[in-house]
Amino acid sequence: MQIRQTAIEGLIELIPRVFEDERGYFFESYNKPLFASLGLPIEFVQDNQSFSVKGVLRGLHMQNEPFAQGKLVRVVSGQVLDIAVDLRPNSPTFGQYETFLLDAKLANMAYIPEGFGHGFVALEDSIFSYKCTNVYNKAAESGIRWDDPDLNINWGVTNPIVSDKDQELKFLRDLFPHAVV
Repeated sequence: MQIRQTAIEGLIELIPRVFEDERGYFFESYNKPLFASLGLPIEFVQDNQSFSVKGVLRGLHMQNEPFAQGKLVRVVSGQVLDIAVDLRPNSPTFGQYETFLLDAKLANMAYIPEGFGHGFVALEDSIFSYKCTNVYNKAAESGIRWDDPDLNINWGVTNPIVSDKDQELKFLRDLFPHAVV
């Protein structure tokens, strides 16, 4: 498995070796000893999966302490532009984000640590799967508006399909008034 470090501490892309032949393909999507050697969580307590039609934008979501979640994300079918925003208040990269083009054909994944806002836009009809280091807790859910002007994220699409709930998320400066981006 190839590992691509990003400029943001703890945020990485994992690119497994995919074995293909006339019967189909095989790849390893999780390896406990490898994850441990990289300092990544080795215990995931919840798996989630969603389906999104082309143009759907989900995010930017997160959960607050003590229910913060690290996520191992990948696309089972389709292709998404995945975004992870560093929202750790004491991080030197606070407010910075990384994009990943997650593609089922490449089988690439991203590990998003606790303390990050996360979202994606479906570039084609897509099944999105993610493992979480903590269980979902409605009272702890939070997030940042996908179109926050301080983040200025280029989602690569015009007129995305966004839920009413995601349209009502707060802006970065509302959640972190003392932070400078």
